Formats: sequence, structure tokens, C-alpha cells
Amino acid sequence: MLRKKINTSILCALLGVLSAKAQTDSTTNPPPATTFTFSVDAYYKSDFANQLSNNKTSFTNSNNSFELGMASIRIDHSFGKIAATADLGFGRRAEEFSYNDGETGAGKKNGFLTLAVIKQAYISYAPSSKIKFTVGKWATHVGWELLDAYANRNYSMSYGFSYGPFFHTGIKADISLGGKTAFMIGIANPTDNATTTSPRKVAIAQLSTGTKDDKLKAYLNFQGTKDLTQFDLVLNGNISSKFSINYDGTIQSIKDGSTKSWSSNALYLNYDPTSKFGLSLRGEYFDDKKKLNVFSDANAGGNIFAATLSANFHIDNLTIIPEIRLDNASQEIFLKNNGSGTKSAGNFLIAAVYKF
Repeated sequence: MLRKKINTSILCALLGVLSAKAQTDSTTNPPPATTFTFSVDAYYKSDFANQLSNNKTSFTNSNNSFELGMASIRIDHSFGKIAATADLGFGRRAEEFSYNDGETGAGKKNGFLTLAVIKQAYISYAPSSKIKFTVGKWATHVGWELLDAYANRNYSMSYGFSYGPFFHTGIKADISLGGKTAFMIGIANPTDNATTTSPRKVAIAQLSTGTKDDKLKAYLNFQGTKDLTQFDLVLNGNISSKFSINYDGTIQSIKDGSTKSWSSNALYLNYDPTSKFGLSLRGEYFDDKKKLNVFSDANAGGNIFAATLSANFHIDNLTIIPEIRLDNASQEIFLKNNGSGTKSAGNFLIAAVYKF
């Protein structure tokens, strides 16, 4: 009996030592961290003149139709100094985002169908807390708006977003300069190309800073090649817990015999009286006077002012977004009900966005 008691005591002691060691090892070497983010969005849109062609921006090219936007799954994994992200999207929104990828035939797509569903795919390595290297495909740093519907307060997109870069494929370095200030520099394929045979590359850069309390943030963005340059400034201001202002100003120039350019200035006024309801008013002035002809219309080469008012109703993970948009141009680039040209257009849409 005594021998049995001694053996039991020794066993308990050994188990206690092993348990303590396991806890120590777990603290020293934490297990790999993996997070999953899912989202889906759908919408209905009606043009006031019942014209499909009055849509001149991304992702809402429909009329009098219930549409699926995108079903998305994002996986983030990190272990020590290394991290990886795989972000996949399915639907028209994802295909328009990766518009150079997919089956050939109708357009100038590259023939790689599976590339069209890869929104982002990149690997990062941070040798220290001051610097991180990333290689792969990632959403552009240029501009305020983002591809994922849940990341924007307006469901429709601005002209600046629609005609600027969508993503970059290459390598970049993020460098901390101390405090809230950081610098990013990189080199990538030609804009919006996940694969290319062109030897030409695009230089990208960003300088970001902010106040200690994060009430004001600023981002100066750049992309450039021999024939293209774009500068972009984003300012984020949190006036109070209920009111914020965002600004995105950008100009892109292209050398094609002569210098052509377009510019966009967008202001976002956001008001959230409660956690369940918010309003966002986006006003944008888009200038195409130097006739880059981004609309591919014979009479383009003017300017547009667009005002978009969106409400956000939050029900747990679901956001309902009713939205009214009015566009007014200096040229007759829109159509009336009878098909004749007009300088103005408007539409109403309602979207449902779910993130979990």
C-alpha cells in the first residue's frame, strides 16, 4: 500500500512538471494564428431614366435587376515573423476588380481564369518591428475606397476609384519612421496586372502619418512609370465619436504623344447618431478636361460632379444601404428615357452587406 502511494505521488509530480513545461513552451512558442473573414453582398439598382449606360463607375453596371455583388473569403495566417494572406472573391465585383484575368475571346483577358478570383495573395516577412517585406498581389494603397463592400459607407464607387489602380503585384517594404509615421516603397507589374510579359514595372510609394490620438491621419500616395504618374492624398479626420470627414484627391497623367490627365476630388461627410444607423454624403468633382477620355465617349473631355447619399442600417453583422446618386456632367455623356443625350443622370439602389 505504501509503495502504491509513493508511486502515485511520483506520477503526480511528473505530470505537474510536464504540465508546467508545456505551459512555458506554449508561452514561448505560441501556436500559429489563423483568422477567417467571410462576406457577401447583393443589391438592386434602378436608373431614373431606365438606362444601363448611365453607369460610369465600377461594380454597379446594372438596371432594374437584383444582382449579386461578391462572395468573399479571406484567410490570414501568421507564425513568428512570417505571415500570409489568401483573399478570394466570387462574383461580378471580383471579376471587374481583376478585369485583366480570365477567359480569352470577348476581350483582351490573359486566359488565366483562376487568377480572376484571387483578390489578394501575399506573403510578408518582418525581420524587426521597424520593417516588413511583402511579395504577391494586394489591393492598391492609392485612394480612400476599397473593393470589399463592407469596408465602404457608400455602395457605389467614385470616379477616382473606378479609373485609378485597383491592385498591384510585386514586392514592397513597409518601414516605420517612429510614432505614427511610416513609409512604403515597392516595385510592381504594370497596374492591375497579376501576370505580364512586359519588362516595364511600376514604382509605388506611400508616406503616412497622424496625430497621437488618431483623430487626424494623412496618406500621400504615388505610382509611376516612364509614361504614367499618379499622386494621391487621403486625409481622415474624426471630429467626434459621431462625425468624421474624409478627403481623397488624386491626379493621374499619361504621356501618349502629348500629356493627358484626369483628376478627382472627393469629400466624405459621415454622421453616426447611433451604433445602429449612419449617414454618408460623398461629393466628387471629376475633371477630364485634358481629354484622357476615360469614358470612351466621343464627346468626353469635360467634368462631372457626383453627389451620393447613403444610409447605413446595422443589424448585428448585416448592413442595409439605401442610396441615391445624382451625376451632372459638362458634356452630354448620359441618356434620357427617349435615348437622347443629357448632362445629368440619377439612380437609386438598395444593398445588403453581410460580414462574419
